[in-house]
Amino acid sequence: MRALLVVNPAATTTSARTRDVLVHALASEMKLDAVTTEYRGHARDLGRQAADSKDIELIVALGGDGTVNEVVNGLLHDGPDPDRLPRLAVVPGGSTNVFARALGLPNDAVEATGALLDALREGSERTVGLGIAGGTPGTEDEAVPSRWFTFCAGLGFDGGVVGRVEQQRELGRRSTHALYVRQVLRQFLDEPHRRHGMITLERPGEDPVTDLVMSIVCNTSPYSYLGNRPLYASPQASFDTGLDVLGLKKLSTAAVARYGTQLLTSTPDRGPHGKHAVTLHDLTDFTLHSKVPLPLQMDGDHLGLRTSVTFTGVRRALRVIV
Repeated sequence: MRALLVVNPAATTTSARTRDVLVHALASEMKLDAVTTEYRGHARDLGRQAADSKDIELIVALGGDGTVNEVVNGLLHDGPDPDRLPRLAVVPGGSTNVFARALGLPNDAVEATGALLDALREGSERTVGLGIAGGTPGTEDEAVPSRWFTFCAGLGFDGGVVGRVEQQRELGRRSTHALYVRQVLRQFLDEPHRRHGMITLERPGEDPVTDLVMSIVCNTSPYSYLGNRPLYASPQASFDTGLDVLGLKKLSTAAVARYGTQLLTSTPDRGPHGKHAVTLHDLTDFTLHSKVPLPLQMDGDHLGLRTSVTFTGVRRALRVIV
């Protein structure tokens, strides 16, 4: 088997020595080309090269969720074709590693590499659904390129938190769970629309859902992790179905305390709920419109401000080694 290993040298939880050990372990089992990313978007370029190659059967992403997202968007630049495209494998190296953990992989890079090699020997793989989002025709954002996401997206409050975290990381601060918690609090204090939502969700054949302050779109569950604690924003979300949405219509201090507590204590059977919470399951096509530009994030990557985003859930988009 010929494989391409995409290595993010800035991966939060792996050292250069650990990465060398992992490369040698993988190279002992396959014909491996290892490439270290050198710029933002490099992993996407490498994914595209693998998709266009005639002999690469597997692409391994060694890094965090951002690296995985780039590789996936490169692989799917011409659309999904699970029978033709190389399979994807993930070795978690980021601070949270939501996609890898949602697949059931260990959160340790060395253990995950061992699990990956076992899966390859046994031929263990699954085909997963993904989400794709882009500009809405007829709006000022219609020219925004479409982008795939593996586990979540968010317009509004959620996107603002991710944007603040990225700003802190650009200042040299490490991506930690404490950093995320601080930015959640700061976003709440500075949120100008927390009592009167600006977002409307529209879907074919249904009444619109209006006045959302925040909207989290989930392709799988958990939505994220706080340390080792899984957070279930949409417990029913699955790689085998369409997209799920959790929307909140109010973010007063009391509402934040209530829904924040529900999220921290959420389980695979119960997520945030209440009169200001909207939960939608297994959606294929829908659009989020906002009266004002709001921050958008996908897979923990801040993508700027948007007034309209159209989402599609695509079943059986990519084969993954598990």
